[in-house]
Amino acid sequence: MQRDSDSLLPGEFPEVLRKIRERTPARIFAGRAGAAYRTSTQLELREAHAAARDAVRAELDLESAFGAAFLQRWNLFEVSSEARTKEEFLLQPDLGRRLDAEPKRLLASRCSRGNDLQIAVGDGLSVTAVAAQVPALLPLLMEGARKRGWTVGQPFVVRHCRVGVLNEIGELLAPRVAVLLIGERPGLATAESLSAYMAYQPKKTHTDADRNLISNIHARGLKPEPAAERILSLAAQMMSQQMSGFRIREQLPAAPGGREIKA
Repeated sequence: MQRDSDSLLPGEFPEVLRKIRERTPARIFAGRAGAAYRTSTQLELREAHAAARDAVRAELDLESAFGAAFLQRWNLFEVSSEARTKEEFLLQPDLGRRLDAEPKRLLASRCSRGNDLQIAVGDGLSVTAVAAQVPALLPLLMEGARKRGWTVGQPFVVRHCRVGVLNEIGELLAPRVAVLLIGERPGLATAESLSAYMAYQPKKTHTDADRNLISNIHARGLKPEPAAERILSLAAQMMSQQMSGFRIREQLPAAPGGREIKA
């Protein structure tokens, strides 16, 4: 008698089911024990949930996350949003979108204004993602921008950071395009996913409608090299069209059939 697929172990699955499982991190065709997941699946879920909680709750330590050599190479320094603690950051999102007077003075003294590109790093909702992705992605962006002949501002890190801090950066440093590399809210598939929020000449009146997003930058999603190319290409598009947000559509590389893809 043929066994029900729920009673099969993953190694016993037909080829078509194995191929489906390989194409998604979702826990499908995981099998069951009675009406519940198998013990191994339950333990994987608990591990993923713990990793997500840790990613949200952790405090960013620059030297631990990036290493002294990386910090020295890029002269990375840190400012903080108006959220004084992680608890404030989580409970009062608006505080993470604003900078106090002292961080503004520090940025004004260490960063030049009016560059073509300004990159900032924010811890956001996943310190794990920042530590995992930024060391590979930031050099690609900085070097790629310079190869394009752009002026690039001094990169820096914002602690307890929300996406809306882009507006503060735009008002203070007046770049043509601002990029915020920020940790995404972790899920049960990965806690290491980074996003790149981008805006053309961001201002205090800007909303989400004025920003663009390239997301899912992680080992099982968008790798650093294609992510950097997409970010730089979209920045060039913003500069050319002098706009960002819903009015602009990312031009992706041509599909195998030769047709251009629009995001």
